[in-house]
Amino acid sequence: MYNFTYHRASGLRQAANLLAKFEDAKLLAGGQTLLPTMKQRLASPSDIIDLNKIDGMAGIELKGRNLVIGAMARHADVAASPVVQQAIPALAALAHMIGDPAVRHRGTLGGSIANNDPNADYPAACLGLAATIITTKRKIVADEFFKGLFETALASDEIITKVSFPVPKKAAYQKFRNPASRFALVGVFVAKRPSEVRVAVTGAGASGVFRVGEFEAALKRRFSPKSLEGLTIPADGLAGDIHGSAEYRAHLVGVLARRAVAAAG
Repeated sequence: MYNFTYHRASGLRQAANLLAKFEDAKLLAGGQTLLPTMKQRLASPSDIIDLNKIDGMAGIELKGRNLVIGAMARHADVAASPVVQQAIPALAALAHMIGDPAVRHRGTLGGSIANNDPNADYPAACLGLAATIITTKRKIVADEFFKGLFETALASDEIITKVSFPVPKKAAYQKFRNPASRFALVGVFVAKRPSEVRVAVTGAGASGVFRVGEFEAALKRRFSPKSLEGLTIPADGLAGDIHGSAEYRAHLVGVLARRAVAAAG
């Protein structure tokens, strides 16, 4: 690691001020991405701002028809929460699929979506459930939040505080995981909402998480796996690497989407 200055923020205002003050500062939540990249000397922030001692950022509660989860909620807490399991069981199941127990007990919701790894699970949940990301400055709908590989709509001095997930009528997440990292080679989140059906895909896009409009239109007419039979997505624009070609990922999207609809139904 390179040298850096460590700051333990006691409140959100202090954290935001520190983030604005230092040009190369980084926030520390669970550290599951930041610390490994620093160890590999792929990142060299001048200052680390630790959010772990800030009160009130890890709560989970149901507010009307919205499940509101604090940005510092650990994956394990989301997976084990009776509130999440009752309101959106698909979200609890997704959290349980993330990494291994060590990762789930340290990694956070806010850290995952702020990093926007193209193989992460939470971006698919946010996009599939039409979530709203709440920050120290504003509210950002998921369709406008994820901009590309490791890129979001967050300003340089903006901090995610919580995420609001509208409770769907039905939802499910299916994932084909890398056996070593447990990241999604492809993951598909399907949600049936009062006015629409959303299908969000992670792991496959060369530009990160995305929605599949053709699948959504077919499922809106009839929410059944049979509605997706014969439908495919083009391999153009999908990721290809040593773990799977773009064509293979395109095939997996169709398979996992049908499984997700079956599981939701």
